[in-house]
Amino acid sequence: MAAVSSVFISCGLAGLALCVSGAACAEQIAVESTEVRISDMGPAVLLRVGNRAIPVFVDPIVAQSIQGALSGQKPVRPLSHDLMHSVLTGFGGRVSQVVITLHEGIYYGALTVVMDGKTKLFDSRSSDAIALAIHARAPILVSRELLDQVGVELEARK
Repeated sequence: MAAVSSVFISCGLAGLALCVSGAACAEQIAVESTEVRISDMGPAVLLRVGNRAIPVFVDPIVAQSIQGALSGQKPVRPLSHDLMHSVLTGFGGRVSQVVITLHEGIYYGALTVVMDGKTKLFDSRSSDAIALAIHARAPILVSRELLDQVGVELEARK
């Protein structure tokens, strides 16, 4: 796995920067693919759009959960993201999308859940929001500005 060692960005634990009604919002683009890679700084989730990717560093348990969801591997016992996904689907809910933002060097996740015809937005750590989106096969959105600001060039796919 290729290293993503020259990018220093941290995962956020709280807070969220969202567009307010009437305010200008940045153009949102869908992440085309998600990969887990190991770097010198620890596991990173790459949110890939074309040949650019936004690296989000995550803890090893979140990396394991995301990699398992990407590969279809089920853990022997459910991890937190597996449990949350099961609870949501058990009550007829679903993650409809996730928006990843960056504010003052910290990533944030806005998790949109639809249940009983109602839509609710939840503040989340970016890593948890990404994991839940992958488990639910929901789109992950980033702004073009964020991709331009922190996206790194990757080798073209073969």
